[in-house]
Amino acid sequence: MRTSYSREDVILLLKDITGMVAPQPAEEREKLIQSGKHYSEMLPVEYVPTEAYLQAYHDALKNYAGPVANAVGVLADRIFKQRGRDVVLVSLARAGIPAGILLKRYLKKKYRLDVPHYSISIIRGRGIDGNAMDYLTARHSPQSLLFVDGWIGKGAILNELKKAAAAWEGVSSELAVLADPANATTLCGTHEDLLIPSSCLNSTVSGLISRTFLRDDLIGRQDFHGAVYYEELKASDLSYAFIHAIEKEFAMENRRDERPPEGNGIDEVLKIGKAFGINDLNLIKPGIGEATRVLLRRIPWKILIAEHCQDDPRLAPLIRLAAEKQVPIEPCPLEHYTCCGIIRQMADT
Repeated sequence: MRTSYSREDVILLLKDITGMVAPQPAEEREKLIQSGKHYSEMLPVEYVPTEAYLQAYHDALKNYAGPVANAVGVLADRIFKQRGRDVVLVSLARAGIPAGILLKRYLKKKYRLDVPHYSISIIRGRGIDGNAMDYLTARHSPQSLLFVDGWIGKGAILNELKKAAAAWEGVSSELAVLADPANATTLCGTHEDLLIPSSCLNSTVSGLISRTFLRDDLIGRQDFHGAVYYEELKASDLSYAFIHAIEKEFAMENRRDERPPEGNGIDEVLKIGKAFGINDLNLIKPGIGEATRVLLRRIPWKILIAEHCQDDPRLAPLIRLAAEKQVPIEPCPLEHYTCCGIIRQMADT
C-alpha cells in the first residue's frame, strides 16, 4: 500500500484501491449506513480544512505535543516492562498508525529496541483482516504481536479484537493505546481524555491514506482490506510534521496518572443514550477523538461538552469545527470524557 510514511516507520498490510471507489457525501453515506449498508463499503469525501481550522490544529499541536509525548513514553515503558524485547507493533489503520510510529521511535530512543511495525485493518461488525493476520503469524511469533490504537472511545474496537484474536492461537487481544478515558485497558499512556492532535485531521495527518474499506467486488478472498492513497493531497501532508512535533518532546522520565477513573466509559454512554432517547449506541461517540471524527465524516446532531471543560483550550479545534458545520454544543455532566459526539438519526430528517 502506498503512503507518505516511510517503510522504516510502518509497513501497511492493505490493498491499494486508489481510483476504484467514488467517495460519497456525508449525508448520502449516513442515510445508507442507518438503512443497513455497512460503513466499510463506502468512503467519505475527505474534509478539506479551512485556514481557521488548520490554525486551531496547529495551536492544539503546539499546546499538547508535550502531554501526548508523555503518554507515548508511559505506554512505551509499560510495553517494555510487560513484553520485553520480543514485541511486534500492529497498529490499527488508520488512527493507530501515528501512535505506532511514535511508540516505535520512542522504544528505539530509550531502549535501543528496533521493533517491527505493521498496520492492518479491523472493522466494527466485520472483524480483523484475516489475510493480514495470517501474514503476520507466518513471519512472527503470535505471542509477540501487540495491537496499537490511538485511543479507546467506548471500546467497540477492543470488543471486536477480543472476538477476532481467538482465531489465532497465542495472539493476545490486548490493545495498547495512548489514551483510554473509557478505563477499558491497563496498557495505556493515560486514562485522561487526551487531545491527540492527529484526531483533528483525516488523511493529511495519517500518511495520506483513507479509512479502510471492505466490499466483495473489490476485495477478494486472498486480498488485504483496502484503502485509498490521496496523492493529490501531497502539498497538504502534515503526517511527519505531527510525528516530529511529538518526538521533539520525548523525555526519558514520564509522569503517570495518579489513579485510573472509577467505573467504565460504557456506563456513561448508556446514560447518555437514556437521557437523549438513543437506542443505537453506535450513534454515540464519546471522547475528544471520536467526537472530532463525527464532525469530520458523519452527520452530527449535537456535541456534548463536560460541564467542567467548557473553557478547556483542548477543545478549540472541535468547537471551531462545530461552528463551521453549525452543530449545536450542549453542556453535560460527563465524568470520563471531555466531550461526546452524537450522530443525527436520519429518520428524523
